[in-house]
Amino acid sequence: MRVVDTTEGPGALVLSMPHCGQTVPDGINARLNETGRAIADTDWWIDRLYSFGAEFGASVVKANLSRYVIDLNRDPSGQSLYPGQATTGLCPIETFDGDLLYKPGEEPSEDEIEERKDLYFEPYHAALRDALGRAKAAHGFALLYDCHSIRSAVPRLFEGTLPTVNIGTNAGASCAPALELAVKQVCEGQDLFTHVVNGRFKGGWITRHYGDPVNGVHALQVELAQSAYMAEIPPWDFMEDRAERLRGLLRAMLEAYVREAKELHP
Repeated sequence: MRVVDTTEGPGALVLSMPHCGQTVPDGINARLNETGRAIADTDWWIDRLYSFGAEFGASVVKANLSRYVIDLNRDPSGQSLYPGQATTGLCPIETFDGDLLYKPGEEPSEDEIEERKDLYFEPYHAALRDALGRAKAAHGFALLYDCHSIRSAVPRLFEGTLPTVNIGTNAGASCAPALELAVKQVCEGQDLFTHVVNGRFKGGWITRHYGDPVNGVHALQVELAQSAYMAEIPPWDFMEDRAERLRGLLRAMLEAYVREAKELHP
């Protein structure tokens, strides 16, 4: 079972896809209840949505395992990224809606969580570190773009309907201000999709951990409302017409991200 798939590209851009995996090892799947086996909180179709990444020479690091096995965008220490707000843990035991994932008494122990970190968390992050290292060695800088999506309405996590495009830079700490501004201006220059910068989603552990703009590694997270490209109920159908409209904006955002970085690191 491959934990992670990596596609190497010649550019400075690295696309991270930590939540699009759907595989659950048999031993864990047998302990999940019906809700858990539905893996409803998957970032569905993210790899298909960003299939144009090769146009930018991007490397792609894609998880194959479900986030219900281990959440690759959480602090491995278990510390909450959003203190005081509802969220899910490193090895989730409940859905975004607060519904239990495991049969009674089958939740992972602390020892099992440590084992999952070794087996599943570390390989993904080793691949991501390698991709960023290759990019920086080749170009003098690296651009991490963490790809995510979520249902447009999850009352337990946020009020109302989520903007379509949610850009997170850890309140400006994970990338140079000029790069954040360039991507923001692309969103401001169109009226098809709503957007916000550092709103409910400010960037998860990946963005916060790897973003090091002083040393030429820039990171941003983009959380998309799934209604913009797919059906938000099972079987989670991908809607190509919607997706292609959204891709137009995503391409422009990536173009601005790369262009501004090249100007910052001539």
